[in-house]
Amino acid sequence: MIFKIEDVTVYFPYDNIYPEQYEYMVELKRALDAKGHCLLEMPTGTGKTIALLSLITSYRLSRPDSPIKLVYCTRTVHEMEKTLGELKILHDYQLTHLGAQAKILALGLSSRKNLCVNSKVLAAENRDSVDAACRKRTASWVRALAAENPNVQLCDYFESYEKAADNALLPPGVYTLEDLRAFGKNRGWCPYFLARHMVQFANVIVYSYQYLLDPKVAGIISKELQKESVIVFDEAHNIDNVCIEALSVSVRRVTLEGANRNLNKIRQEIDRFKATDAGRLRAEYNRLIEGLALRGDLSGTDQWLANPALPNDILKEAVPGNIRRAEHFVHVLRRLLQYLGGRLDTENVEKESPVSFVSSLNSQAGIEQKTLKFCYDRLHSLMMTLEITDTDEFLPIQTVCDFATLVGTYARGFSIIIEPYDERMPHIPDPILQLSCHDASLAIKPVFDRFQSVVITSGTLSPIDLYPRLLSFNPVVSRSFKMSMTRDCICPMVLTRGSDQLPVSTKFDMRSDPGVVRNYGKLLVEMVSVVPDGVVCFFVSYSYMDGIIATWNETGILKEITQQKLVFFETQDVVETTLALDNYRRACDCGRGAVFFSVARGKVAEGIDFDRHYGRLVVMFGVPFQYTLSKILLARLEYLRDTFQIKEGDFLTFDALRQAAQCVGRVIRSKADYGMMIFADKRYSRHDKRSKLPGWILSHLRDAHLNLSTDMAIHIAREFLRKMAQPYDKTGTMGRKTLLTQEDLEKMAETGVQDMVY
Repeated sequence: MIFKIEDVTVYFPYDNIYPEQYEYMVELKRALDAKGHCLLEMPTGTGKTIALLSLITSYRLSRPDSPIKLVYCTRTVHEMEKTLGELKILHDYQLTHLGAQAKILALGLSSRKNLCVNSKVLAAENRDSVDAACRKRTASWVRALAAENPNVQLCDYFESYEKAADNALLPPGVYTLEDLRAFGKNRGWCPYFLARHMVQFANVIVYSYQYLLDPKVAGIISKELQKESVIVFDEAHNIDNVCIEALSVSVRRVTLEGANRNLNKIRQEIDRFKATDAGRLRAEYNRLIEGLALRGDLSGTDQWLANPALPNDILKEAVPGNIRRAEHFVHVLRRLLQYLGGRLDTENVEKESPVSFVSSLNSQAGIEQKTLKFCYDRLHSLMMTLEITDTDEFLPIQTVCDFATLVGTYARGFSIIIEPYDERMPHIPDPILQLSCHDASLAIKPVFDRFQSVVITSGTLSPIDLYPRLLSFNPVVSRSFKMSMTRDCICPMVLTRGSDQLPVSTKFDMRSDPGVVRNYGKLLVEMVSVVPDGVVCFFVSYSYMDGIIATWNETGILKEITQQKLVFFETQDVVETTLALDNYRRACDCGRGAVFFSVARGKVAEGIDFDRHYGRLVVMFGVPFQYTLSKILLARLEYLRDTFQIKEGDFLTFDALRQAAQCVGRVIRSKADYGMMIFADKRYSRHDKRSKLPGWILSHLRDAHLNLSTDMAIHIAREFLRKMAQPYDKTGTMGRKTLLTQEDLEKMAETGVQDMVY
């Protein structure tokens, strides 16, 4: 359908549109007009992605003189492929109506591991090894050597891509990762470098959060994006955690041992170069006197990860004299490793600020703050000079230099925490030194400053006013949308008691109580006998899930469940979990029915949809609080309290409930779908906890469903399933339309939105 929102003609590839999609587009257009940032919470399963894509591509078409670029950031490759699939449908629709003027170039960009087509390189098992295997065949010095020695292995795909030079271009179209690989194989060009090259010409780019938020990657991939770009962070409820991880580094014993081995190898290489090619080291020394602002001269294949500090914080000046010579720099790193090794030999937990850490490092090892700032760039320069391609082997020394650069650059928003052992296993010595970032706004600030519009959107952003404080920005639009329904197809319930009227909760003092474990088991046994097809259960942690299932097994509860449905588990192994999910789906498809046990904050809770018969009921056992004794969490809470005046309790509750909402939101992926959500913990009945759930869940949570026991929940479940089995009118009844046609939209434009929708 084609309709107008003010002066923009929107091309929408379906015959009907949900009212909230239309409202979402209106708000999004306001933000684009104001050239500002926005926060939009839209219920899951209401077509958020297609609404975003339709409006922004149509907005671009209506402003041909100032074309905007859309950068769409997703968390997983699966989501990236899904987004590009939607964009393909939209692009085909626009082409049929507009012809050639609607042509765009849209592509997904991922790591070498996901884009490489060279079977020898792909044989490496993990991402870092694939990167290193690629560099061994594509680095400029390797190719120069191959010109003299035909036995040196090169990558044929990369060579033919280089030969094509400026002619290596992608024709307009929408390219998923699979399409890029197929195109590369067909032409004999390297899809990874082709995609990297085409980023500057593309109208739509879909890639991972890290490519914008992690300075090490963003410095290489995203530095050429123009200011007129619109950045979208989809499923962005955890964006503060992603920002914090991008600037945090942890160093263990193993890291230091690896770094020492790396330094020995670097030392041997320096000696070899001194004997064979001293000129190279001298040339590097002269270059360092002029400063390190030579980033842009490197060819794409030689580029390594960029500096871990944010672009504005990197010093554009000459490298300190004491690390210009290669051997002096190695000596400084040795002293740094020795100092860190000494700090790890502690028996108590230590916490200090970067300032005091740097001053004690200066007094004990004689390394100044300015020297630390340059560690990463200096190592990078040395690796280039020594022509080292095994970058995966040199990860430990990179980690140490990462740490040094960040400690030397930032005085506020970080803590250094040294723990002699993991608190959950105090009998095993495993010292760890962590540079932990507490301020999420640090990593995302360059994105807000650099681009004209940043859109943060997800199904769970409640309470929405906390995000601007956490990320310190001022959105021009901040809205939470309700779900328009033809029937009440979501049924949330808060279960506070078992059938024996004992309260249930995963509070620390109650979670191992046999009565609670038994009641949780009985609830599930009763539910699997009533609910058809798939049931998904989320626990607060892996250890709690293991413990409770072991108890159920001993008491025979698990046997009762398996008589009704098959049981599958999420484990920490990705391959095992994927296999379990496949078999779970097969069990639901063939009518046997299945239960999937999973963990909040795990892989399944974040990215897997249990739509239709794969999820008719989600049970959230307990409130998924973070491990509150974690030293890093305590330091972050203290920082949030002192800097942003966010109370500890508020932040912990907000964090736990966004995870719970994310878990239960997996069950409903479209309006034709239906499902039940059970929050099994007495704490959910308290208003301060419950009020932090997203509005679209709260609007369906009736007062009568707030304080249920198991037998009442069973009764409600039976009634709900019976009601859902009845036929209904999909377009909406009783004057409340939930599917709008083109005529409806035209009528709305004349009479005003509200009369029609609600």
